[in-house]
Amino acid sequence: MDKKIIIAIDGYSSCGKSTLAKDLAKALSYTYIDSGAMYRAITLYMIQNEIDVNDAEVVVANLDNIQLSFKYNEILDRNETYLNDRNVEELIRTPIVSQNVSEVSIIKEVRQFLVKQQRQMGDSKGIVMDGRDIGTVVFPEAEFKIFLTADVNTRAQRRYDEMLRKGITISLEEVKQNLEHRDNIDTHRAESPLYKADDAILLDNSILNRDQQFKLVLNMAKKIIENLNPKEENINSEEEMVD
Repeated sequence: MDKKIIIAIDGYSSCGKSTLAKDLAKALSYTYIDSGAMYRAITLYMIQNEIDVNDAEVVVANLDNIQLSFKYNEILDRNETYLNDRNVEELIRTPIVSQNVSEVSIIKEVRQFLVKQQRQMGDSKGIVMDGRDIGTVVFPEAEFKIFLTADVNTRAQRRYDEMLRKGITISLEEVKQNLEHRDNIDTHRAESPLYKADDAILLDNSILNRDQQFKLVLNMAKKIIENLNPKEENINSEEEMVD
C-alpha cells in the first residue's frame, strides 16, 4: 500500500489556504480538514449563546458543550462543518464571526482543545490541513509544509470579492482593517503564534492565480510522495534473465 503524508498549510488570512488545501486533497484523494472552521464554529457558539469572547474563563467553561464534526456533502462536493450536529458551514463565514474568531483563537485552552482533535484526525495520515499553527504545533513532523503569504491589499480585494459574491454587504476598507487586525493578533498571541516553520516552503501568491498555485504545489507534493514510494525495479529485463 502506498505511503501517505501529512500536508500542512499555514499562512495569513485570505491567502487562499483553504482553496489550495481543498484542491490538493481532491487531486491526491486525501482528506481535507479545515482547522480554521473549527475555531470559527467555537466562535459562532459563543456568539449565539451571548458569551463574551473576551472572557476567556467563560469561553473555556463552555467547551464541554461543543461537539465538532465534518460531513461530506455529495451534492456540493465538499466537507461541511457541523456544530452540535447542525450544519453551520455558511454561518461560520459571516462577518460577525470573522471579527471575533481571533479573540477566541488566542485562548490557550481553546487551542489545546482543538489541537488534540486535529492530531487524532491525522493519525492515519493522508490529510491536508490548513490553519495558522499546523506545521509548527499540530503536525511539526508533517512531511510537506507550505507557508502562504500575499500583499494585504491583494488579500483584502480577494476577500471583498468573495463576500460580494455571497451577498454580504461590507466595504473594502472594512475588510482590510479586519485582516490587519487578525494578522496582528495571530502573529503576536502568546499561544501558538503564526510564523513560518523552518522547514516550510514560503510561497507568496500575490501574483499567482488559483490554477498556477495549485499546479506548483501539487508537483511539489507528488515528488515528496514519490520519494516515499520508490518504483520497483523491472526484474524482467533480458539482461537480468540471462544466467
